[in-house]
Amino acid sequence: MSLSPEILTKLTQIVGENHIFSDIETRNNYGHDETEDYVFPPSVVVKPANAQEISAILKLANDFKIPTTPIGARTGLSGGALSIYQGIGLSMERLNKILEIDEQNLQVTVEPAVITQVLRETVAEKGLFYPVDPSSMGSCWIGGNIAENSGGARAVKYGVTKDYVLNLEVVLPNGEIIWTGANTLKNSTGYNLTQLMVGSEGTLGVITKAVLKLIPKNNYNVLLLVPFFKAHEACEAVSAIFRAGISPSALEFMERDAIDWTIQYVKGISVTVKPEHQAHLLIEVDGNYPDILMQEAERILAVVEQFEIDEVLFADTEKQKNALWKMRRAVGEAVKANSIYKEEDTVVPRYMLPELLNGIKRIGAKYGFKSVCYGHAGDGNLHVNIIKGDMTDDNWQTQVPVGIREIFELTVSMKGTLSGEHGIGFVQKNFMDIAFSKVHLELMERIKHVFDPNNILNPGKVFPDEL
Repeated sequence: MSLSPEILTKLTQIVGENHIFSDIETRNNYGHDETEDYVFPPSVVVKPANAQEISAILKLANDFKIPTTPIGARTGLSGGALSIYQGIGLSMERLNKILEIDEQNLQVTVEPAVITQVLRETVAEKGLFYPVDPSSMGSCWIGGNIAENSGGARAVKYGVTKDYVLNLEVVLPNGEIIWTGANTLKNSTGYNLTQLMVGSEGTLGVITKAVLKLIPKNNYNVLLLVPFFKAHEACEAVSAIFRAGISPSALEFMERDAIDWTIQYVKGISVTVKPEHQAHLLIEVDGNYPDILMQEAERILAVVEQFEIDEVLFADTEKQKNALWKMRRAVGEAVKANSIYKEEDTVVPRYMLPELLNGIKRIGAKYGFKSVCYGHAGDGNLHVNIIKGDMTDDNWQTQVPVGIREIFELTVSMKGTLSGEHGIGFVQKNFMDIAFSKVHLELMERIKHVFDPNNILNPGKVFPDEL
C-alpha cells in the first residue's frame, strides 16, 4: 500500500525528517529478517526515539487503519518482523539504552534495542548474570527476545526470557502507554499482562522499556565435547544425564553434518571429527566451586560412557571453550551459506528426542529432502534445517511443506509443540491447527481483538490465514 502525502507529513512531524525513509533501498533493508529469503518492504520506515513518539505514530496508524510492524534487529527466523501488508515499518533502533542497573534488587531496566550480549557483558562487570543467550546474542535485541520469548543454550538450567521479565512499558495499538506489572519477584494482582506480552510477537503492543531480573554470576565452568558413534544414542544420553541427578548449564546436540559444515564455514576451529562420528553433545556445568564442577564432569562421563562414544574433549582454556561455543552458535549460518534451506523449531519432552530425530529422518526420506539437526537438547528443543540441495523447485515448493506438516504432527503427537523459541510469525502460522483446537485459536484471536480491534499491529502473523 502507498501512504498519502498527508500521512507522510504527519509521520515526519512526529519523528523529524532525518528519521523517516521511503527510498527503496532502506525499505528493502528493513523488509527482511533471517527467515529464508523473504523480503516484504514496508511503505515507509520510521525511527522513533521514545514511547511518546511511538504513541503518536500508533494513534495515527490506528485512526487511518495503517498496518504497522515493529522491527528489531532482524535476526528472527519465523518472519515476525516482515511487513506483510506494507504500511509503517517501526524501527526500534534508537531506543538502545541500559537505563538503570539496580544492584541492590538485582534488576536492570533497558530499552528494547539493547543488544543481548552487550547487556550480559555490562551486568557481568558488576558480578551479575543475565542468563538468556540466543545463538544470535551478539546482534539480537532484548525487545525481540521478549517478543519471541527467546531461549538459548543455557535455558536448560536458567530458563528462557519469560523467566526474567518483571515489568514492561508498552504502547498499545491505540497509542495508550501502560506498565504491565510491578518490579517485584512475586505478583498475584490481576491478570498477568506482562507474561501475555512476552512471546506475543509484536501483535499486542510495542515494548519500549523492560525491567529484567538478574542473578549473581557464577565464576567457573567446565565444558565437554562428547563424540557419539550413533546419533540416536547422543539423544538418549541427554535424558540419562538428567536422570542421574546432574543439572548442566548447557547441553547441546549437533549431528555430523552440522559440525562438518560449520568447521568448513568458520575459521579457527580445531575439532577432530572421525568418519564414524555421527553426532556430538556439547555439555557445560557451571558454579563457584571448581572441585564440585570436576566431580559433576566425572559423573557426566560415567553416564555417557554407557553409550558408544569416542574420546571426550575437555576444553580447559578459555580459548578452547570460546572456539567450541563459536562452532555451536555458527551452525545456522553455516547451513544457510551452503544451501537454500528452511529452518523449523521443534520441541518435545527431552526423553522423546531419539524418536523425534529418527522420525524426522524417516519423513525426509519419504519426501526426498535432507535435514541437518542440532539444538538445545537439554530442554528438548531440536532445530531442523531442511536442505534444498539438488531437489527440483517443484518438489521444494510442493513436497517439503507436506513433509514439514508431518514433522509437526509427529512433534505434537509426542506431547511437543511447533516452536520452542523462534516463534510462529509468518512462516509457521498455517501449522497452528496442528497444535491448537479451534477453541484455542478463537480465544487467541479474541485477545488480539481486545488489544488491537483494527488489526493494525503486525498483521499477518501467528494466526492461520483461514481465521
